[in-house]
Amino acid sequence: MDTKHIKISDYNYDLADERIAKFPLAQRDHSKLLIYKHGEVSDDVFYNLPNHLPKGALMVFNNTKVIQARLHFRKETGALIEVFLMEPAAPTDYELMFQTVGHCSWLCMIGNLKKWKDGSLHRDFGIKGHQFTLSATLRRDGELTEEQKKMTAHSGGTNYWVDFDWNTDQVSFAEILETVGELPIPPYLNRATQESDKTTYQTVYSKIKGSVAAPTAGLHFTDHVLQALDNSGIVRDEVTLHVGAGTFKPVKSLEIEGHEMHTEYIVVHRHTFEHLLEHDCNAIAVGTTSVRTLESLYYMGVYLEQHPDANEEELHVNQWDPYDHGRDGKLVDGITATKAIRNILDYLDRNGLEALHSSTQIIIAPGYEYKIVKMLVTNFHQPQSTLLLLVSAFLKGDWRKVYDYALSHDFRFLSYGDSSLLIP
Repeated sequence: MDTKHIKISDYNYDLADERIAKFPLAQRDHSKLLIYKHGEVSDDVFYNLPNHLPKGALMVFNNTKVIQARLHFRKETGALIEVFLMEPAAPTDYELMFQTVGHCSWLCMIGNLKKWKDGSLHRDFGIKGHQFTLSATLRRDGELTEEQKKMTAHSGGTNYWVDFDWNTDQVSFAEILETVGELPIPPYLNRATQESDKTTYQTVYSKIKGSVAAPTAGLHFTDHVLQALDNSGIVRDEVTLHVGAGTFKPVKSLEIEGHEMHTEYIVVHRHTFEHLLEHDCNAIAVGTTSVRTLESLYYMGVYLEQHPDANEEELHVNQWDPYDHGRDGKLVDGITATKAIRNILDYLDRNGLEALHSSTQIIIAPGYEYKIVKMLVTNFHQPQSTLLLLVSAFLKGDWRKVYDYALSHDFRFLSYGDSSLLIP
């Protein structure tokens, strides 16, 4: 199959607005669970998930935490400007970013940009019993260095460089976001963010701040279900992929060749590679973000086969690497997942690293051969989306059977909807 020429219109289905879950269930783990196993479809309740998994298997979660990434500023004219944080620009490291005091810079999407012609925007806020002012300054092209222009271009051309300043060194940027930021719930919910979303739109195991969208397959897990997984001998591990707003970006081109995937940043620790090797590099992925991370690791390991001295930035997986035989057209054939993961572990050893920090733009669509993920826990995705393509590739094209069943059995769809366990 020529993946690049897939027509996105072939991945459409009728999703009525009333099928989209606007709010989650009161008890996360009481959502419905569709089970697709070797072509047969049935259903259960999510809290029974451990009963359907093989004992001793490796299950990988994405531990990213959603940040309150929407900031609103009102100009003196009354115009409301929305600044949506997309990725850190200075410093670029997420952990350092949230610890910064006084000044930082982000690449941002701007709502009502035409009203922000020049100057800084200001917003007063109170924290720790004191009043402070947060200022946002938009840098135009002529004010950016060549390196900064590259960074904004690399983000897909829809992001702008914004400098933030605040008049105290006693308050971190993380604290500012907690005070004045708004949680960015998905646009298809067609409602304002509510206080309850601050809890319900985070997984119970979220730890590492950085996402602007939740890894929603994980929203069904409770401490009770995690304990049940442990009791049934499932080995749990975590990766970090910071989900960008591009996850909601519709495919507007007729063929997917015309769709540009956004870059997502990943962190994978040494113990995860060791766990993968102990499980013959077979994993159960919780969510499409875990899938994209795990499958990207394979291509990073293959690249290291030829380029053992590459830096972490050069390990970035380009969108079409799996289909174009690598960025130099010479992807080494016949490298097993075990060899690829071993290459990364050796790389960490040579460089004295405890974790791999890199990025991926991978697109997984029909024609893709999965290397590491053998089972997938995931929600029900939007029609004509790249996430639906990923599911179709996983089920060797059998996605309609799953979605027809879900539609005819009253399943709830999208971020706050029900779940599925897919076993090809």
